[in-house]
Amino acid sequence: MTSEVSDLVATAREGRPRAVARLISMVENGSPGLREITALLCADRPHRARIIGLTGPPGVGKSTSTGMLVHAFRRRGMRVGVLAVDPSSPFTGGALLGDRVRMQDHATDPDVFIRSMASRGHLGGLAWATPQALRVLEAAGCEVVLVETVGVGQAEVDVASLADTTVVLLAPGMGDGVQVAKAGILEVADVFVVNKADREGTQAAIRELRNMIALADRPWRPPVVPTVALRGEGAEEVVAALDGHLAYLEGSGELVRRRQARARNEIEAIALTTLRSRFADLHGDRRLDVLAARVLDAELDPYTAADELLAAAGRPG
Repeated sequence: MTSEVSDLVATAREGRPRAVARLISMVENGSPGLREITALLCADRPHRARIIGLTGPPGVGKSTSTGMLVHAFRRRGMRVGVLAVDPSSPFTGGALLGDRVRMQDHATDPDVFIRSMASRGHLGGLAWATPQALRVLEAAGCEVVLVETVGVGQAEVDVASLADTTVVLLAPGMGDGVQVAKAGILEVADVFVVNKADREGTQAAIRELRNMIALADRPWRPPVVPTVALRGEGAEEVVAALDGHLAYLEGSGELVRRRQARARNEIEAIALTTLRSRFADLHGDRRLDVLAARVLDAELDPYTAADELLAAAGRPG
């Protein structure tokens, strides 16, 4: 396995699409070689890809907007990766939409890598393997990675902990959609995009967003950019807004803080996953049932019961 994984990682570093795709599949499926893959990807290679998250309610044109941004960054000569997180099939566990049809005009570009990932029931709009998949794309030389979330509304806040810049897309004619989303995804936005701006109600939506931003106590005031992604209108303005936010992040030290927080979250997630697997190895459900019965009978308090479970899981062998 070691030689095979090493060769695969080396090939992916050359930007070979098949190697990149295979590595992401191994990551997504929790391959036994995942630890080795991650170690090789991280070896002496600090990660420098710019991570941009795109989120928003269903129907606002996230896939079309992602495709528009791919065009814009490619015009700059940048290698671009896209992770599009789709709902999962309840039968196969795979992504329901598969590779995005609206991005297929990039399919023959060797400097664009597009991958659909299944959310597999993971809340927050992302797949659990997204951080590891990002690392694969970074190793493959992607300078920008666009992460498009599944489109589930207020729950899509996980992307803010993963991205350097979070773009929230809305569209006019959503009724009181801005008000509905305000307590969730709107609060994580670094840039607002009002797509389908050729529709009636665009100026009202922009005005409502700007009024909301004016009331917020934040050092960074998110710009609001109108677009018609289907025609590529507003692409350069969105990229300029993204550049402005990147300059703010670098100048304030926030970029380093966000990336350290991202690494911290990933370490914590790996540790918790390892702990859960140890519970399973120790017949954790049966132990939990026994401890739960003792708590119910007032023989133990829940904190002491948790301590017993953690102590068992932490024992070697």
